[in-house]
Amino acid sequence: MGTKAQVERKLLCLFILAILLCSLALGSVTVHSSEPEVRIPENNPVKLSCAYSGFSSPRVEWKFDQGDTTRLVCYNNKITASYEDRVTFLPTGITFKSVTREDTGTYTCMVSEEGGNSYGEVKVKLIVLVPPSKPTVNIPSSATIGNRAVLTCSEQDGSPPSEYTWFKDGIVMPTNPKSTRAFSNSSYVLNPTTGELVFDPLSASDTGEYSCEARNGYGTPMTSNAVRMEAVERNVGVIVAAVLVTLILLGILVFGIWFAYSRGHFDSKYLTSSKKVIYSQPSARSEVSMPPLGRGGPPGAGVRRFLAHVYVFWGLSAKEDY
Repeated sequence: MGTKAQVERKLLCLFILAILLCSLALGSVTVHSSEPEVRIPENNPVKLSCAYSGFSSPRVEWKFDQGDTTRLVCYNNKITASYEDRVTFLPTGITFKSVTREDTGTYTCMVSEEGGNSYGEVKVKLIVLVPPSKPTVNIPSSATIGNRAVLTCSEQDGSPPSEYTWFKDGIVMPTNPKSTRAFSNSSYVLNPTTGELVFDPLSASDTGEYSCEARNGYGTPMTSNAVRMEAVERNVGVIVAAVLVTLILLGILVFGIWFAYSRGHFDSKYLTSSKKVIYSQPSARSEVSMPPLGRGGPPGAGVRRFLAHVYVFWGLSAKEDY
């Protein structure tokens, strides 16, 4: 029995060894990085590591991704022209002589067998650390109670991108206003990623001095200037006054039309007359007599008297060609 068990154990060991040998023969490969995320201050050197095994003739390439931008850093074990002045290639990775904030992104190390089908890759995230600059704010000096008011805060230098904290009268504003008694009467939405603070609707208690702080975990947090915003009531008095003025002007216009009509200035017989009137400049202003202005006379006389007064005023005389 003991001999039979020993034989079985030997057979099992041989079977396992055969599997290992087959896997090696099939060309099992690995690609990995000892540091998949690298954080380094700006203007410093840095190495991105890439280790691999199982390749007899490896072909190494590196590519860079940042948003919609993709560039080759290394192609077929050689640094490309756009990087050759500040990046060197080694079988164990690539080294930057000095990094800038534009180098922040994802680098992919791609290893393939020259003339074969074996392939492996690993991604390395590079974050170039830059402290935030002083943020700028857009805060209205006044806003109407009951309306929507939008306050913004931003800065462009921080890497990684900054997150924002808002202050009112020097007090930190929580993300949820209902969580603190000091802001329980406010209705706002605060986005720490975009730096946008939206009041909807604005209330009288929202009057105060607002400022924001930018921080990204590197360097000193920066605070904006404080700007005061007044929450004001709707100016009902101005609206009422405008309506009254409009009504008064409309009344004057209606009265003027009625007065002209009562004086006979809209006599249809006169307006349809075919008489031709010729006007000429008098030799002297004093020679023109002032016709009486009043009611009476033939149809259209009121209009003629009115026109005569107008022309006398402007120094003209009228001659009617009947």
